[in-house]
Amino acid sequence: MKKKLLLSALGLLLTASLAHAQLGTTTGTTTVSVAVAAEAALTAITGTSTLASTGTNFSTYTGTTNLTYFIRTTPSTGSGSIVLKVTTDFAPAGGPSVGSPPTGTDALTYNCTVSAPGTACTGPLTAKTSATTSVATFAADAHSTFAGNSASVSWSLTNDPLYKVGTYTATVTFTISAA
Repeated sequence: MKKKLLLSALGLLLTASLAHAQLGTTTGTTTVSVAVAAEAALTAITGTSTLASTGTNFSTYTGTTNLTYFIRTTPSTGSGSIVLKVTTDFAPAGGPSVGSPPTGTDALTYNCTVSAPGTACTGPLTAKTSATTSVATFAADAHSTFAGNSASVSWSLTNDPLYKVGTYTATVTFTISAA
């Protein structure tokens, strides 16, 4: 019995000492890596930009589209741009048209305002259905603020007496890119 008791006490002592033993170290390290890429985004584009004619008879229709942009371009060789394209021409038929205006001098034109680090287009430019046109450009190492930067397009549409009375809508698509 004494041998069993002595062996049991020895076993408990061994078990207790193993429970407190630690394997390895008490500290460790890791390397955290992130690849930051060129990036761009647009937000807060005005849902509907209503053009209105004020002043004298047949004065030009005008209105503004506001947007917020985010940009980060590559430090030495980077670039970026914001462009627009009329992706759906004015409808229904009988009113203004970007692709085939009723009169050759009819046009949807615009000027740009862009906060730094963007450079605004030199306008007025004529909007097109067949190709994109410039709103802003960005140089290498351009960075917007965390909250984004502002830009706007001020529209101007000829008020041609040939337009039939009605409400006409067109869709303009803005695209931003960064490299």
